[in-house]
Amino acid sequence: MAEDTMLQHAGEGAKWRQLHAEHAEKEVDRITEHMEMANNSPARRRMRWRLAEDMEIALDSATQRRKGDRIVEDPLGILASWNESSHYCNWTGVLCSKKHQGRVTVLNLGGQELAGSIPPHIGNLSFLRQINLSYNSFTGEIPQQIGRLFRLRYLLLFSNHFHGKIPMELQNITKSLQVLTLFSNELTGSIPQTLGNASSLLELSLMENNLQGSIPAELGKLLNLEFLQLSQNNLSGEVPLSIYNLSSVYEFSLAENQLHGRIPSDVGFTLPNLRYFYVPLNHFYGEIPASFLNATKLEQLELGNNNFSGVVPSNLGSLRNLQLLYLMGNQLESVEGEGLGFITSLTNCTNLRQLRLDGNNFEGVLPLSIANLSTKLERFTIGANLQISGKIPKEIGNLVGLEVLVITASSITGEIPSSICKLEKLSDLELQANRISGPIPSLLGNLTQLQYLNLEENNLKGLIPPSLGNCTQLEYLYLENNSLFGNIPKQLFSLSHLIDLYLPQNSFTGQLPIDLAEGKMTNLVHLSVQHNRLSGGIPSALGDCLMLEGLWMDGNLFEGSIPPSFNNLRSLVSLDLSNNKFSGEIPEYFQNFPLLQYLNLSFNNFEGVLPTGRIFENASIISVSGNPRLCGGMHQLGLPSCKIGDRKLHHLIVLISVSASCSIFLMVSLLVIFAFRRSKRKLSTSTDVQDPEQYPKISYAELSRATNEFSSSNLIGEGSFGCVYKGILSGDEMLVAVKVLNLKRRGATKSFMAECETLRNIRHRNLIKIVTVCSSIDFRGTNFKALVYEFMQNGSLEKWLHPNEDQTIARSLSLIQRLNIAVEVASAIEYLHNYCQPSIVHGDLKPSNVLLDEEMVSHVGDFGLARFSSISQNQSSSMGVKGTIGYVAPEYGMSTKISKLGDVYSFGILLLEMITGKAPTDSMFKDNFTIHQLVKTRLPERVTDIIDPSLLQEVQEAENSKARNMRKGVGVLESLLAIAEVGVACSMESPSERMEMKEVATKLYAIRDKFLHR
Repeated sequence: MAEDTMLQHAGEGAKWRQLHAEHAEKEVDRITEHMEMANNSPARRRMRWRLAEDMEIALDSATQRRKGDRIVEDPLGILASWNESSHYCNWTGVLCSKKHQGRVTVLNLGGQELAGSIPPHIGNLSFLRQINLSYNSFTGEIPQQIGRLFRLRYLLLFSNHFHGKIPMELQNITKSLQVLTLFSNELTGSIPQTLGNASSLLELSLMENNLQGSIPAELGKLLNLEFLQLSQNNLSGEVPLSIYNLSSVYEFSLAENQLHGRIPSDVGFTLPNLRYFYVPLNHFYGEIPASFLNATKLEQLELGNNNFSGVVPSNLGSLRNLQLLYLMGNQLESVEGEGLGFITSLTNCTNLRQLRLDGNNFEGVLPLSIANLSTKLERFTIGANLQISGKIPKEIGNLVGLEVLVITASSITGEIPSSICKLEKLSDLELQANRISGPIPSLLGNLTQLQYLNLEENNLKGLIPPSLGNCTQLEYLYLENNSLFGNIPKQLFSLSHLIDLYLPQNSFTGQLPIDLAEGKMTNLVHLSVQHNRLSGGIPSALGDCLMLEGLWMDGNLFEGSIPPSFNNLRSLVSLDLSNNKFSGEIPEYFQNFPLLQYLNLSFNNFEGVLPTGRIFENASIISVSGNPRLCGGMHQLGLPSCKIGDRKLHHLIVLISVSASCSIFLMVSLLVIFAFRRSKRKLSTSTDVQDPEQYPKISYAELSRATNEFSSSNLIGEGSFGCVYKGILSGDEMLVAVKVLNLKRRGATKSFMAECETLRNIRHRNLIKIVTVCSSIDFRGTNFKALVYEFMQNGSLEKWLHPNEDQTIARSLSLIQRLNIAVEVASAIEYLHNYCQPSIVHGDLKPSNVLLDEEMVSHVGDFGLARFSSISQNQSSSMGVKGTIGYVAPEYGMSTKISKLGDVYSFGILLLEMITGKAPTDSMFKDNFTIHQLVKTRLPERVTDIIDPSLLQEVQEAENSKARNMRKGVGVLESLLAIAEVGVACSMESPSERMEMKEVATKLYAIRDKFLHR
């Protein structure tokens, strides 16, 4: 459990980036309001405007942006008005003074997605009072010429990519400067001591840079300072005492540095206006000053992850405005004889929302007063305090606002109180590593918002209540190392959001529930049932869990062979089937699993020749001992050599099987051909002799009936060479999609043949399958060709990314859904490139050719432009450039040769479209500005500027989750950034700079794995 605590502490940095961002946002609003008030004053309204020579010099470079000077990107066209045809005082973002004959006083271009550098001529705008270039992508150093602007009051350059040191020349404007916000850049060096001369400074924010050294004591001279943010740098040393004397400061933030020392005992008296005090993730030590009680306005006190010791002040309840108290990850102790009595004091804090006490040295009985804390309390954690004992109060259900409850790694006893089931908002319940006994309450099924449930390492007994199947949002379930018994309820296997299911080291019996065959667990990544008493065979439908990366079934009574459906589990990283009664041969397909890193099949009854490829070539990551009838393999595995007779017998069996299959196939083919020719003569219909004979045929009349005579109401799409209709085949009532070729279109017949030929021998779960074909004549005697596919209930990816106005249901894809689609499409294309003989190039990869079935599993379709790369790389085509504009590789414009790297380019564009929500043909992409350039210039810091708006809410929810639970939400923004980087790498203009599809697939698998383990 110490490891869990360390992981939580390691994640605190991410939480603080979110927390400070929230406050920074509030400050931006406040600063903007202040600026607007100043701009709307009577004096401002009296100002007149004229063309000033200094303005012309300073901003001339911006008008030259088309030549690549200074402003290199302006995707929103903000600077279109910056030209000689209009008065510069009418330029967007520019305000001028009437009083001083048109001198520029305000330059406000915040949040306009500009990229470039600030021209040094800005120093000529001597009347500038406000500069706001925040939330852009400016790079380079902050011009030292800004030091000439002796009237400057507001300098807002935050959320850019500025690097270098903070200019020393700023000392020249310290008398006028009121707001200096440079956070979220890449600034280095130390904090200039001369900033201490900025006697008018109200706000100073330098957080989230790479600043080093100590905090200058001279900052203690900023007597008017109200807002101090130095968090998330590499500052070290002790905090000068003078900083603690800034009595006007209401936010004091030094989080996530390398600072040490004690907090002065009188801090609450010297900082009486405190509302936010943040010093987590440093090396502070000593006792928590009791004088904090004097800062009566205090709302948030964050001291977590330091080395504070001693006791918690007993009267914190007098801070009636307190909303957040974080004391986790220290060495705090209980008052001898009083235990956790300070919690009782906190019942007076009626606005308390978050209380974190985990990872300390508290001891004593868990007080009943916990149930009397604020009903607004959202998060309560008190884990990793080994000496805390007692029971969970029965009245815990009073905390109706609770979303996260963590009481772990302690000595808690008793049963889980049934009143906990009244916490309807609860999303995270962690009670692991205690001594809790009794059954799992069946009423836990009432917690329909529950996403994370961890009860492992307790003394729980009895059955798993089937009512847990009502927790439809559950993603993580851990019941390891208890005394649970009986059958595993089938209801668990209907939880479609479940990612981790850990049930090892109990006494479960029976078989894995057959309901698994319904294929509902499509998001399952880890399944552990090891060391139980389970029996029977492996359900074949387990092979439908395509996301599965870890499967541990060792130490049970399972029997039978490994089902063929396991061939689908190409995402597997770890597989342990040891210590069971499995039999049969070890499948050869394991050697084709690209991610498999651990395979344990020892102590079973496997037999035959051990495969030798890939994973079987590394004795350190596989184990097959204890299977006496296995032979062959590497010498290090210690298996006996296969006898010649064994090998001959093995090859003979294979030969007989192959020969029998070929004979049967030949006989069936001859019968089909014979029957077909007879029917052809009888019906006098003309069928193209070049049609692939392996597909069953269907008549025009049948397709006409299936599609209601190709009614427009059945039309579901139009492509390059025809239309697609929804239909129902008679007989088996199968729902299908019928692609009718427009044979008047040049290349349509060739497309028909290409698609039939391509799909003839390929088999992959993420490739569309042809059900049947029709090559005949219609009722008018005209040639007719159609392909009949499996129907995809959820349509194309195109319709999900760019829904039409007439769609009755709003569609939105979550990040995990987009990740799954990306992985599945990459897997399909990798298969075409590397596992088909000869290899195949798709040639037209785009969202409209990615189809989604009922379970949102991707299927790549439309192989009308596909080519076998081994026979077409050096061929030209009369059809010209292959593919679709926006997705086609640039080199195709200079040559008609197709390549695998052309598919990689198209896939890269598709990835970028999935994360930005913008098609490569969007109107914003013109004048050689592409979606590739849009994303590339926003990486890494500005990725949130370009992601699909429907994902922004998920990012925000994830960031909020960080504040509530470090195990949840971490990695959303990081995953988006990683996907964007892959997309950019794939869509490089030069083919030599692109990755191959195998590397692309591996990277995407890794991104998804990291995201799911967040």
